[in-house]
Amino acid sequence: MKAIAFVDYENIWTGLLERGYELRPEQLEGYLQYYAARNKVDILAIYLYANFDREEFWRTQTTFQKTNVFTRHVFGKNNYASTELRHNAADLELMLEAQEILLTRTSTFDSFLLLTGDGDFLSFVRKVRAWGKEVKVIGVTGSVHHALQPYSEGEDILQWLLQEKPETEYCAEQDLEKGIHILGNLQIRLPYVASTRARAALTELLGRSVSQVKEFIRYSIKENILIEREHPDSNLKIGKTKIYLLNLENTKVCEALGVLREEVSQRQLKLILEI
Repeated sequence: MKAIAFVDYENIWTGLLERGYELRPEQLEGYLQYYAARNKVDILAIYLYANFDREEFWRTQTTFQKTNVFTRHVFGKNNYASTELRHNAADLELMLEAQEILLTRTSTFDSFLLLTGDGDFLSFVRKVRAWGKEVKVIGVTGSVHHALQPYSEGEDILQWLLQEKPETEYCAEQDLEKGIHILGNLQIRLPYVASTRARAALTELLGRSVSQVKEFIRYSIKENILIEREHPDSNLKIGKTKIYLLNLENTKVCEALGVLREEVSQRQLKLILEI
């Protein structure tokens, strides 16, 4: 059987996160390979839809593209003002592209694999089936709308993840010295270190996942290594942002920064005077 997969990525990612699992691109690819082998399905293409401006999906689009997944960036809202600009934007883009494929490449495939739990897709599923094509819904247990359950056949990404080897427990302390250096250099180079910028830099330079970096930040704040503050910024619609400052009174910070401490101290003083 030949199939084309469509992934409502934010729906699947959120459903798993609510159950304590942060889905990584390679895991999604691994699941689809597992599904294809178990069900003897030839997946011709994978189309994935998400708002890749979200901090949680930083660099995710590039990772997917390297594995030959066709990504579709669909912006959904202004994160600063929290105003909805395009309600259900990813859903609409997915359905439009799927219907185009249905109409123009009808003979090239037998079924659609729809990775979502969103009940808004019910009408779409019925339309595809009316054209004589199968639709198999794959979702996360507890997050699949009851209207889609008759088409899900019990497929569950969460159950597959539970069978996978769990990620080794992360210890933030092992990255402390390097993390302090990264944040110190950011404070020297930038007017201020916004929380999103700090997490992006730590993710890249520490080589850690988003969840691990969040744990690193939580640990640093708890141990009084980082200070979290609100900083005014007239360039933002809400007029302020969250920033991080290294606590230069902390012994571990001083030891890790070494000669950089004085530069960081001067930059912090300048920042305070500018407020």
